[in-house]
Amino acid sequence: MKKIILYMAVSLDGYIAERDGSLEWLTGFPNPERTDYGHNDFLSAIDTVIMGGRTYRELLNMDVIWPYKEQQTYVVSHHDWGAKQGVRFITENITETIAELCKQEGKNIGIAGGGELTSILLSANLIDEIRILHIPVILGKGVSLFPGQDKESKWELTVSKPYPNGVLQATYHRQ
Repeated sequence: MKKIILYMAVSLDGYIAERDGSLEWLTGFPNPERTDYGHNDFLSAIDTVIMGGRTYRELLNMDVIWPYKEQQTYVVSHHDWGAKQGVRFITENITETIAELCKQEGKNIGIAGGGELTSILLSANLIDEIRILHIPVILGKGVSLFPGQDKESKWELTVSKPYPNGVLQATYHRQ
C-alpha cells in the first residue's frame, strides 16, 4: 500500500503562501548553495502527486518547468479544467478517491500543496509522513498550512536537518 507524504515549505508563522496564494516569498528566498532541500529524494520516492487547485494555478502562472513530469498529478478542485497529459482532476469524493489511489501498486503519493487539502487528508488520517521545510521568514498573514484543522493528531520527529541559509527540514511520522 502506498504512503502519502506531505512535502511543504512553510514560514515560521505557519503559512505556505501569501494571502493571494503567491509563492514569491519562497522563490525569492536566498539559496546560494542551490540546495534542493531533499526535493529530488521526495520526487524519486513518489509516482503520484496530489495538489489543491490554487497550488495548481500558481504553478501554471510561475515561470518554471512543470516539476512533476514523471508523476501522475491529481488536482483537487471544485472545477475540472479537463484532463491534460499527466494531470487529472478530483472534484468529488476526495478522500475516497485518494484512499483508492493508495491501494494501487507503485511508489508513494506526494502532497505538493494546498492547506485545505492537507486539512482534509489529515482529518481522514490519510497522511503518513510530513516533511516540512521551515523557512526563516515571517509573513504575518497568508494561507495556513493547516487551516481549520480541528482534529488532533500526534507526530514523531524522525529527522531534522539544518541548512546554512537557516532553512530547517523536519520529517515527522504519524504516531
